[in-house]
Amino acid sequence: MAFHARPRQALAIAGAIGLALAATACGTGSNDKGGSSNAGSAECAPYEKYQGHDGKKVSIYSSIREIEADRLDQSWKQFEECTGIDINHEGSGEFEAQLPVRADGGNAPDIAFIPQPGLLQRFAERGQIKAASAETKAMAEENYPADWLKYSTVGGTFYGAPLGSNVKSFVWYSPKMFQEKGWTVPTTWDEMIKLSDTIADSGVKPWCAGIESQDATGWPATDWIEDVLLRTQGPEVYDQWTTHEIPFNDSRIAEAVDRAGTILKNEKYVNGGFGGVRSIATTAFQEAGVPITQGKCALHRQASFYANQWPSGTRVAEDGDVFAFYFPAIDPAKGKPVLGGGEFVVAFSDRPEVQAVQTYLASGEHANSRAKIGDWVSANKKLDLANVANPIDKLSVEILQDEKSVFRFDGSDLMPAAVGAGTFWKGMVDWINGKDTATVLQGIEGSWK
Repeated sequence: MAFHARPRQALAIAGAIGLALAATACGTGSNDKGGSSNAGSAECAPYEKYQGHDGKKVSIYSSIREIEADRLDQSWKQFEECTGIDINHEGSGEFEAQLPVRADGGNAPDIAFIPQPGLLQRFAERGQIKAASAETKAMAEENYPADWLKYSTVGGTFYGAPLGSNVKSFVWYSPKMFQEKGWTVPTTWDEMIKLSDTIADSGVKPWCAGIESQDATGWPATDWIEDVLLRTQGPEVYDQWTTHEIPFNDSRIAEAVDRAGTILKNEKYVNGGFGGVRSIATTAFQEAGVPITQGKCALHRQASFYANQWPSGTRVAEDGDVFAFYFPAIDPAKGKPVLGGGEFVVAFSDRPEVQAVQTYLASGEHANSRAKIGDWVSANKKLDLANVANPIDKLSVEILQDEKSVFRFDGSDLMPAAVGAGTFWKGMVDWINGKDTATVLQGIEGSWK
């Protein structure tokens, strides 16, 4: 699941946003949301290619809300002031449900940030979104790996570049606990299992986990299966699985589920701070890693965005209270599998000013503008690590920019919603609660038919 409604801790953001405003100010004479632009100033030189649309308006609709939405507004402020284009962004908790309604009713936004490739494909097949301009396509191909761009390409037509990203292939831990116990961060799967045994023998449950998420209960377990499948079978089988070229109950999928079960269904390993294996199904994913801060468990596999779930005052850093390491590959010689998610910038209109905004959002200028404001991860190759202050975000960008990384999008978001956000989620709950792998996978396979 590409989790987007991410609660934020009380961060010291006012100063960061103030600095960003100062950094993005375009000097005197800036337009007031639609007035004359400041195109001639030196600060506006990077935006020359986007000129000619003074006074035009572009609407954007997304699931990004609250403080993240405010930060987006700041990230394109200089672009607005230098081009005269007025960007109006609306974030909604009902985005996934309402966007199809608006599109079908002829009331689509100019641009949408779509986090599910399957939903993007739906709009493409109905002819509701526009092919990206040649400029946007060229910008995207220059700045993003091909692994990303295939998710916004349908029937050979490219529809838009990624925007934000997240990395799911992480294991959270306490650097202080590791130092005190003499434990070393593992770099292979075998080392991680050996470490788990060492921790268990010390009297601490090595792993904590939680898959309860209200109507979306089960999604954290699907991430486990996806991450393990990438490591056991590689990207080709993963792609065949997400497109149903091989059945859900294929023996290779069962093998990955069973390997995940050597951790998640191992009473010796889980569930530190909460109980036994079955407690995983009733533990809220937001709370699942907290026992690490209490010394009750040592490891928690969860995405980069989990940095925002730790109790207030928890320091996230390599030498802090908590940090994360890359979820190790089983055979490092085969590359560095990376599971993640993100949003894609697609357009329902091909007006010139809309194309200009879509191209700009694929640029290095925007990626760096947004990163300077804080709490941002992007797969954009032009993103300068010096502009990424948050340690876990910096580690995420390093992984995404690593040439050895083999990226694949969250599998449940690639599947039909009835499966990926339905029977797959539910099946994982049944599996945690004791149902055998073969029965669970057969049930999910039957739902796909």
